[in-house]
Amino acid sequence: MNLHFHLADRYQAGSSWVHRLDPRAKVLMVLAFILGVSLSPAGDWWAFVGYFGLVLGISIASGLGPGYTVRRSFVAAPFVLAALTLPFTVPGPELFKMPLVGWTASLPGTIRFASLVLRTWLAVQAAILLAATTPFPDLLWALTRLRVPAPLVAVIGFMYRYLFVAGDEALRMLRARAARAAARPTTSHRRPSVVWHGKVAGNMVGSLFLRSMERSERVYDAMLARGYDGQVRSLIQFRFRAIDAAALITTLAAVAGLAAWSLRG
Repeated sequence: MNLHFHLADRYQAGSSWVHRLDPRAKVLMVLAFILGVSLSPAGDWWAFVGYFGLVLGISIASGLGPGYTVRRSFVAAPFVLAALTLPFTVPGPELFKMPLVGWTASLPGTIRFASLVLRTWLAVQAAILLAATTPFPDLLWALTRLRVPAPLVAVIGFMYRYLFVAGDEALRMLRARAARAAARPTTSHRRPSVVWHGKVAGNMVGSLFLRSMERSERVYDAMLARGYDGQVRSLIQFRFRAIDAAALITTLAAVAGLAAWSLRG
Protein backbone atom coordinates (compact mmCIF):
# COMPACT_ATOMS: atom_id res chain seq x y z
CA MET A 1 0.00 0.00 0.00
CA ASN A 2 1.36 3.38 -0.96
CA LEU A 3 2.16 5.55 2.01
CA HIS A 4 0.82 8.54 0.06
CA PHE A 5 -2.63 7.26 1.05
CA HIS A 6 -1.86 8.44 4.59
CA LEU A 7 0.23 11.50 3.78
CA ALA A 8 -1.79 12.83 0.86
CA ASP A 9 -2.80 16.44 0.58
CA ARG A 10 -5.86 17.11 2.76
CA TYR A 11 -7.24 19.81 0.45
CA GLN A 12 -10.80 19.09 -0.65
CA ALA A 13 -11.62 20.90 -3.87
CA GLY A 14 -14.85 22.83 -3.81
CA SER A 15 -16.60 25.96 -5.02
CA SER A 16 -18.10 27.21 -1.76
CA TRP A 17 -17.57 30.76 -0.54
CA VAL A 18 -15.24 29.36 2.13
CA HIS A 19 -12.99 27.86 -0.56
CA ARG A 20 -12.97 31.16 -2.45
CA LEU A 21 -11.94 33.28 0.54
CA ASP A 22 -8.54 34.94 0.53
CA PRO A 23 -6.10 32.57 2.32
CA ARG A 24 -4.88 35.47 4.47
CA ALA A 25 -8.39 35.93 5.83
CA LYS A 26 -8.72 32.22 6.56
CA VAL A 27 -5.38 32.05 8.36
CA LEU A 28 -6.33 35.03 10.54
CA MET A 29 -9.75 33.52 11.22
CA VAL A 30 -8.21 30.24 12.40
CA LEU A 31 -5.62 32.03 14.56
CA ALA A 32 -8.35 34.12 16.18
CA PHE A 33 -10.45 31.01 16.77
CA ILE A 34 -7.56 29.13 18.42
CA LEU A 35 -6.74 32.16 20.56
CA GLY A 36 -10.34 32.47 21.70
CA VAL A 37 -10.55 28.78 22.55
CA SER A 38 -7.30 29.01 24.51
CA LEU A 39 -8.62 31.93 26.56
CA SER A 40 -11.79 30.13 27.60
CA PRO A 41 -11.70 29.29 31.31
CA ALA A 42 -11.67 25.66 32.37
CA GLY A 43 -15.17 24.33 32.89
CA ASP A 44 -16.96 26.91 30.75
CA TRP A 45 -18.79 24.25 28.76
CA TRP A 46 -21.24 26.58 27.04
CA ALA A 47 -18.36 28.56 25.59
CA PHE A 48 -16.92 25.35 24.14
CA VAL A 49 -20.34 24.55 22.71
CA GLY A 50 -20.39 27.97 21.06
CA TYR A 51 -16.93 27.48 19.50
CA PHE A 52 -17.95 24.04 18.29
CA GLY A 53 -21.09 25.51 16.72
CA LEU A 54 -18.95 28.11 14.94
CA VAL A 55 -16.55 25.60 13.40
CA LEU A 56 -19.44 23.25 12.62
CA GLY A 57 -21.33 26.01 10.80
CA ILE A 58 -18.30 26.92 8.66
CA SER A 59 -17.71 23.25 7.90
CA ILE A 60 -21.29 22.90 6.66
CA ALA A 61 -21.04 26.14 4.66
CA SER A 62 -17.89 24.86 2.95
CA GLY A 63 -19.73 21.78 1.70
CA LEU A 64 -17.62 19.35 3.72
CA GLY A 65 -20.51 18.28 5.91
CA PRO A 66 -20.96 18.34 9.69
CA GLY A 67 -18.86 15.25 10.38
CA TYR A 68 -15.78 15.96 8.27
CA THR A 69 -13.69 17.78 10.88
CA VAL A 70 -15.14 15.79 13.78
CA ARG A 71 -14.02 12.44 12.37
CA ARG A 72 -10.52 13.64 11.58
CA SER A 73 -9.94 15.62 14.77
CA PHE A 74 -9.53 12.51 16.90
CA VAL A 75 -6.01 12.16 15.48
CA ALA A 76 -4.97 14.52 18.29
CA ALA A 77 -6.26 12.18 21.00
CA PRO A 78 -2.87 10.58 21.79
CA PHE A 79 -1.29 13.99 22.43
CA VAL A 80 -3.66 14.87 25.27
CA LEU A 81 -2.59 11.77 27.19
CA ALA A 82 0.34 13.83 28.48
CA ALA A 83 -2.18 15.70 30.63
CA LEU A 84 -3.83 12.54 31.95
CA THR A 85 -2.23 13.08 35.36
CA LEU A 86 -4.12 16.33 35.98
CA PRO A 87 -7.12 14.72 37.71
CA PHE A 88 -4.77 13.01 40.18
CA THR A 89 -2.31 15.85 40.84
CA VAL A 90 -4.53 18.94 41.12
CA PRO A 91 -5.80 19.34 44.71
CA GLY A 92 -9.49 19.70 45.41
CA PRO A 93 -12.65 17.82 46.38
CA GLU A 94 -12.58 14.11 45.56
CA LEU A 95 -14.53 13.06 42.46
CA PHE A 96 -13.71 9.35 42.26
CA LYS A 97 -11.04 6.87 43.27
CA MET A 98 -9.31 4.29 41.11
CA PRO A 99 -10.32 0.90 42.56
CA LEU A 100 -7.05 -1.02 42.03
CA VAL A 101 -4.31 1.57 42.57
CA GLY A 102 -6.19 3.79 45.01
CA TRP A 103 -5.51 7.03 43.18
CA THR A 104 -7.90 9.85 43.96
CA ALA A 105 -9.11 12.13 41.19
CA SER A 106 -10.14 15.65 42.18
CA LEU A 107 -13.03 17.57 40.68
CA PRO A 108 -10.90 20.63 39.69
CA GLY A 109 -8.26 18.39 38.09
CA THR A 110 -10.86 16.48 36.08
CA ILE A 111 -12.48 19.72 34.90
CA ARG A 112 -9.09 21.08 33.88
CA PHE A 113 -8.25 17.90 31.99
CA ALA A 114 -11.62 17.81 30.20
CA SER A 115 -11.25 21.49 29.25
CA LEU A 116 -7.77 20.86 27.85
CA VAL A 117 -9.10 17.98 25.77
CA LEU A 118 -11.90 20.16 24.38
CA ARG A 119 -9.53 23.04 23.60
CA THR A 120 -7.21 20.73 21.70
CA TRP A 121 -10.09 19.05 19.90
CA LEU A 122 -11.59 22.37 18.76
CA ALA A 123 -8.23 23.82 17.67
CA VAL A 124 -7.46 20.72 15.61
CA GLN A 125 -10.86 20.96 13.94
CA ALA A 126 -10.15 24.55 12.91
CA ALA A 127 -6.75 23.57 11.49
CA ILE A 128 -8.29 20.65 9.59
CA LEU A 129 -10.94 22.95 8.14
CA LEU A 130 -8.24 25.39 7.01
CA ALA A 131 -6.22 22.64 5.32
CA ALA A 132 -9.32 21.15 3.69
CA THR A 133 -10.43 24.42 2.08
CA THR A 134 -7.06 25.94 1.17
CA PRO A 135 -4.34 24.48 -1.09
CA PHE A 136 -1.01 24.26 0.65
CA PRO A 137 0.80 26.66 -1.76
CA ASP A 138 -1.90 29.24 -1.01
CA LEU A 139 -1.24 28.82 2.72
CA LEU A 140 2.47 29.45 2.19
CA TRP A 141 1.65 32.55 0.16
CA ALA A 142 -0.66 33.80 2.91
CA LEU A 143 2.02 33.28 5.57
CA THR A 144 4.49 35.22 3.47
CA ARG A 145 2.07 38.11 2.99
CA LEU A 146 1.29 38.13 6.71
CA ARG A 147 4.98 38.85 7.35
CA VAL A 148 5.88 35.47 8.76
CA PRO A 149 9.71 35.20 8.56
CA ALA A 150 10.75 33.87 5.15
CA PRO A 151 13.08 31.15 6.53
CA LEU A 152 10.21 29.74 8.61
CA VAL A 153 7.88 29.69 5.60
CA ALA A 154 10.57 27.97 3.54
CA VAL A 155 11.14 25.35 6.23
CA ILE A 156 7.39 24.64 6.42
CA GLY A 157 7.18 24.30 2.65
CA PHE A 158 10.18 21.98 2.38
CA MET A 159 9.02 19.91 5.34
CA TYR A 160 5.65 19.35 3.69
CA ARG A 161 7.18 18.55 0.33
CA TYR A 162 9.82 16.11 1.54
CA LEU A 163 7.56 14.43 4.06
CA PHE A 164 6.33 12.40 1.10
CA VAL A 165 9.89 11.53 0.11
CA ALA A 166 10.75 10.40 3.64
CA GLY A 167 7.51 8.41 3.72
CA ASP A 168 8.41 6.57 0.52
CA GLU A 169 11.87 5.83 1.87
CA ALA A 170 10.39 4.45 5.10
CA LEU A 171 7.98 2.31 3.09
CA ARG A 172 10.83 0.78 1.10
CA MET A 173 12.70 0.02 4.32
CA LEU A 174 9.60 -1.63 5.82
CA ARG A 175 9.23 -3.82 2.74
CA ALA A 176 12.89 -4.79 2.94
CA ARG A 177 12.48 -5.69 6.62
CA ALA A 178 9.39 -7.77 5.86
CA ALA A 179 11.27 -9.64 3.15
CA ARG A 180 14.02 -10.51 5.63
CA ALA A 181 11.76 -11.35 8.58
CA ALA A 182 10.02 -14.48 7.37
CA ALA A 183 11.74 -16.35 10.21
CA ARG A 184 13.98 -15.49 13.12
CA PRO A 185 17.69 -15.71 12.23
CA THR A 186 18.16 -18.98 14.16
CA THR A 187 17.52 -22.65 13.53
CA SER A 188 13.94 -22.14 14.75
CA HIS A 189 11.17 -21.27 12.30
CA ARG A 190 9.10 -19.21 14.73
CA ARG A 191 8.25 -15.61 14.02
CA PRO A 192 10.84 -13.00 15.17
CA SER A 193 10.43 -11.77 18.73
CA VAL A 194 9.35 -8.30 19.80
CA VAL A 195 12.91 -7.56 20.97
CA TRP A 196 14.26 -8.47 17.55
CA HIS A 197 11.67 -6.23 15.86
CA GLY A 198 12.63 -3.41 18.25
CA LYS A 199 16.30 -3.69 17.35
CA VAL A 200 15.49 -3.65 13.65
CA ALA A 201 13.16 -0.65 14.08
CA GLY A 202 15.92 1.25 15.92
CA ASN A 203 18.36 0.56 13.11
CA MET A 204 15.75 1.65 10.56
CA VAL A 205 15.17 4.97 12.33
CA GLY A 206 18.89 5.70 12.40
CA SER A 207 19.32 4.73 8.77
CA LEU A 208 16.34 6.84 7.72
CA PHE A 209 17.77 9.84 9.60
CA LEU A 210 21.16 9.49 7.88
CA ARG A 211 19.59 9.08 4.45
CA SER A 212 17.38 12.13 5.04
CA MET A 213 20.39 14.22 6.05
CA GLU A 214 22.36 13.15 2.98
CA ARG A 215 19.44 13.83 0.66
CA SER A 216 18.75 17.23 2.20
CA GLU A 217 22.39 18.24 1.64
CA ARG A 218 22.23 17.16 -2.01
CA VAL A 219 18.96 18.99 -2.56
CA TYR A 220 20.26 22.17 -0.91
CA ASP A 221 23.45 22.12 -3.00
CA ALA A 222 21.33 21.68 -6.14
CA MET A 223 19.13 24.62 -5.12
CA LEU A 224 22.15 26.85 -4.54
CA ALA A 225 23.50 25.89 -7.97
CA ARG A 226 20.21 27.06 -9.46
CA GLY A 227 20.26 30.45 -7.77
CA TYR A 228 18.34 29.86 -4.55
CA ASP A 229 18.81 32.86 -2.23
CA GLY A 230 16.60 31.86 0.70
CA GLN A 231 13.43 33.41 -0.72
CA VAL A 232 10.69 31.14 -2.05
CA ARG A 233 8.86 33.03 -4.79
CA SER A 234 5.35 32.30 -5.95
CA LEU A 235 3.18 33.29 -8.91
CA ILE A 236 0.04 33.02 -6.77
CA GLN A 237 -1.74 36.33 -6.22
CA PHE A 238 -4.96 37.12 -4.37
CA ARG A 239 -6.93 40.32 -3.97
CA PHE A 240 -8.53 41.04 -0.61
CA ARG A 241 -12.22 41.58 -1.43
CA ALA A 242 -15.23 42.80 0.48
CA ILE A 243 -16.43 39.24 1.17
CA ASP A 244 -13.03 38.40 2.67
CA ALA A 245 -13.22 41.40 4.98
CA ALA A 246 -16.83 40.57 5.91
CA ALA A 247 -15.98 36.94 6.73
CA LEU A 248 -12.96 37.97 8.77
CA ILE A 249 -14.84 40.67 10.71
CA THR A 250 -17.78 38.34 11.36
CA THR A 251 -15.51 35.59 12.67
CA LEU A 252 -13.53 38.00 14.83
CA ALA A 253 -16.75 39.41 16.25
CA ALA A 254 -18.10 35.93 17.02
CA VAL A 255 -14.85 34.85 18.68
CA ALA A 256 -14.61 38.12 20.63
CA GLY A 257 -18.20 37.73 21.78
CA LEU A 258 -17.65 34.18 22.96
CA ALA A 259 -14.40 35.15 24.69
CA ALA A 260 -16.02 38.10 26.43
CA TRP A 261 -18.95 35.96 27.53
CA SER A 262 -16.67 33.22 28.86
CA LEU A 263 -14.50 35.77 30.72
CA ARG A 264 -17.45 37.66 32.13
CA GLY A 265 -16.83 36.36 35.65
